[in-house]
Amino acid sequence: MRRTSRDIRTANRYDVLRRIIAASPVSRQEVAAATGLSLATVATLVGELLDLGMLTEVGFEDSDGGRPRGLIAVDAAGGALIGVDVAETYVHVELFDLALNVLARADEELRPADSRPEEVVAHIADAVRSVVEQSGVPDERVLGVGVSMPGQVDREGGVSVYAPNWDWHDVPLLDLLAERVPYPLYLDNPLRACTVAELWFGAARGREDVVVVNLGTGVGAGLALGGALHRGITNSAGEWGHTTLVLDGRPCHCGNRGCVETYVGAPGIMQNLRELSPHSPLLHPDDQTATIAALAAAVAEGDHVAVAALQETARCLGAAVADLVNLLNPEMIVLSSWVAARLGQPLLHAVREQVARHALRRPLDAVEIVLSPIPSDPVSLGAATFALKGALASVGQKTAGRSATARRTNGAAGTPAGVAPSTTARTVRSTPS
Repeated sequence: MRRTSRDIRTANRYDVLRRIIAASPVSRQEVAAATGLSLATVATLVGELLDLGMLTEVGFEDSDGGRPRGLIAVDAAGGALIGVDVAETYVHVELFDLALNVLARADEELRPADSRPEEVVAHIADAVRSVVEQSGVPDERVLGVGVSMPGQVDREGGVSVYAPNWDWHDVPLLDLLAERVPYPLYLDNPLRACTVAELWFGAARGREDVVVVNLGTGVGAGLALGGALHRGITNSAGEWGHTTLVLDGRPCHCGNRGCVETYVGAPGIMQNLRELSPHSPLLHPDDQTATIAALAAAVAEGDHVAVAALQETARCLGAAVADLVNLLNPEMIVLSSWVAARLGQPLLHAVREQVARHALRRPLDAVEIVLSPIPSDPVSLGAATFALKGALASVGQKTAGRSATARRTNGAAGTPAGVAPSTTARTVRSTPS
């Protein structure tokens, strides 16, 4: 699809704001250097963001005799963003201020029997309502809600196209949520969310070609190529978890056999442990989180069965990561999400050893393999940036700030001052049903 001048301006506005969020306070000249935009363009975009109340002037930097440069910073109170991390076993929601500091959190457990669309939607709505109530942020200051859903999604249409672990097909998720959540809604998947979080605040800051390996119940690879998200023609890029690792191997929810996910996702790790020790006390058959936690603790204590299970997992994961190294030649691979965080350094060291066995020497020498340093949930953080980008896409060019009062008077419910509802967001009633 050809990008219009409005698309380009929105992308530039988003890039300017994210650089300021990451480095506040900062001068316009520094933003221009970081983004590659002209100083005049940066000055215009900063002016728009100041009018919207998203930025604030914070004085001048020290001068060595020249004219001091004015400094700008994000106005943390200029709006609120909500990020929703939906996984196969939980819903985790965080509410952020505009500087992306967490103000409130809420969690909802998802049991296998709770996986019907209307039940998942109810859990999401309850958690969103909880974080807003906890934070005390008024509805009109919530810019939007970014929702990360596992599997393949149509982000423009708001549809969960295919979630294999739940056997969802073409579920109109945002339409269902719009009946219960009174804010603009934006949909994507955790691969994109994790990657954006790493580019903004994590190990990938300042990097151009990065793969973020998402290790949870499901498995995938978020791709940043040339410093930008790579989505593919149908927003399906990164379904590395459903590439074949073992011919005619373990059955996968996607209908194939031997997928990477069946060996290194949380259920796959449990199967690795079960095959080594069918009656291991580390196994909690109906609780992935408890099993992975018990495995990590046992590895730390040197338990030989736990260490063998970790090594088998790393053997499979390392071979699959080596494929990414050979295929994409990235400068960094980040192991992210809750399984990677829980298994930590022992998994990282074992994976590095296995990648070194399988990857070609030249791309191997150029790549770093690291754990995500983000202390909070990277998926909800990345999902919140979807809402931020959606809000910026709906900003008017020159009259946004001056027409803020008129827009509120005309009833743009759930929309911050100066931000009109996006055409792709679901804008709904100001009171939940």
